[in-house]
Amino acid sequence: MAKITGLGGVFYVVKDPEATRAWYRDVLGLDGEYGPQLNWSEETGEKPYSLVSHFKDDQYIQPGKGGFMINLRVDDLDGFVAQLKGAGVDVLDSVDEGYGKFAWLLDPDGVKIELWEQVEAPA
Repeated sequence: MAKITGLGGVFYVVKDPEATRAWYRDVLGLDGEYGPQLNWSEETGEKPYSLVSHFKDDQYIQPGKGGFMINLRVDDLDGFVAQLKGAGVDVLDSVDEGYGKFAWLLDPDGVKIELWEQVEAPA
């Protein structure tokens, strides 16, 4: 049976796509030709990646509507949060749930970003 193998991208409307892309590049270290790109070296397909792409209008997004949050995996949450705070980024909160560590911030468009360091493998 065919199956889904991962996230292909996140697409949403922002006022200034170039400024948002610059924020993701400069603050989170994510960049790519069409927006912040995450390469997944463990995938079996050729050059697989996940993409966070920004649009000036909602034509591509229609008929979808509503709020959302983007979850990004990190390898060292404490270190990444320290980098963000050192760069003057407002980190809303952080928590260690045992199975994983989480922290939250807002991108320049008010989209909530959840950073996640997986600590335990799922059961």
